[in-house]
Amino acid sequence: MKTRTIKKVFKSQPVLEGAGVRLKRAMGNKEVPQFDPFLLLDDFRSDHPEDYLRGFPWHPHRGMETITYVLRGTVEHKDSMGNSGIISAGDVQWMTAGSGIIHQEMPKGDPSGAMYGFQLWANLPASHKMMAPRYQEVKQADIPEVILKNGTKIKIVCGSYQQTKGPVSDIVVDPEYLDITVPAHSEFVHATKRTYTVFAYVIEGSGYLCRERSPFSYEADGENYFDIKRESTVSNGSLVLFEDGDEVLIQTEEEAMRILLISGKPIGEPIAWYGPIVMNTQKELEVAFREYQNNTFIKNK
Repeated sequence: MKTRTIKKVFKSQPVLEGAGVRLKRAMGNKEVPQFDPFLLLDDFRSDHPEDYLRGFPWHPHRGMETITYVLRGTVEHKDSMGNSGIISAGDVQWMTAGSGIIHQEMPKGDPSGAMYGFQLWANLPASHKMMAPRYQEVKQADIPEVILKNGTKIKIVCGSYQQTKGPVSDIVVDPEYLDITVPAHSEFVHATKRTYTVFAYVIEGSGYLCRERSPFSYEADGENYFDIKRESTVSNGSLVLFEDGDEVLIQTEEEAMRILLISGKPIGEPIAWYGPIVMNTQKELEVAFREYQNNTFIKNK
């Protein structure tokens, strides 16, 4: 068995999105195609309502999927298919935009004003770009959690751990989405599929994500810099892209570490991406935006 080593480490960067939402982007357009089949990961954790209340008013999507995972607060959503609802703490919404959907997402926060969550974008291959849109909305109670003898907790949104499977299924890029907490002074190893893209986003604490102990460089806005204080550890807000291998190793020392561990099968196709629409060619992008302007964007209702 080959343990995956670290290929690159990224540090999430502040950006302004939607109608004026302040969030941190762990990876996005600049990192394509390193994370194929994934396109973007946004971290919208904040204790200040002014950072998120403006939300994401009505906007289109086509050719991709959005995965929203809420830890605190709520997000109200509506769409052109007539769906509406609220995603609360611990819930996941896996939206397959496919041929096209118009929706809005409005974060509301919890009574203390906290709004914590993440949104991941996954690409669709050309053969599925125009599939019928759909939602898989999963409540916290339906997301299984495995607790190991050493106290490690694995919440399984999609994919599996040993014999336990997550509730999200039938996703084209065969993804795995795990929320893993490893206690202090502990080790956890998780098997991964060869040739699949695998990355981890640290959301609490710090630790090691490989057996190597030499300092690495972070990459942010195209510039490399050393994190001297942490040496070979990774901490909250770090995104780790792994080399190929059979398993991922997580080790902790003085504090626990919580990560989102995500993997998927690379698509390996050209990407034409502008705003909320992801296609294979510039011509397809132009068609999508022209249809949106002409009110012919929605193909399935």
